[in-house]
Amino acid sequence: MLSCEAVVAETCFLLKRSGFDPSLALQFIERGVVQLPFVLQEQIGSVSSLFKRYENVPASLADTALIRLSEMNDSPLLLTTDNDFHIYRRHGRQTIPLVSPR
Repeated sequence: MLSCEAVVAETCFLLKRSGFDPSLALQFIERGVVQLPFVLQEQIGSVSSLFKRYENVPASLADTALIRLSEMNDSPLLLTTDNDFHIYRRHGRQTIPLVSPR
């Protein structure tokens, strides 16, 4: 499973806010279940463009990083609880395949 540091940061925050140990999220990375191939510095132009495109949503850094990560993969499948991902598009107009409880 692929992700990025921004998503890990949000996950840790949400775990802590819900009364759970935020380091639980890090165990998935330690075990190799989750990999973090996204390097913001290498994708800064694309992420900046996505911020501008979705300024009315508004998109977070985690959102834009995941949109960009989906664009970098031929067969993305995004696992999310964020409703905004039904709005976001990869490569301009392509829907992002989702696994979502909503």
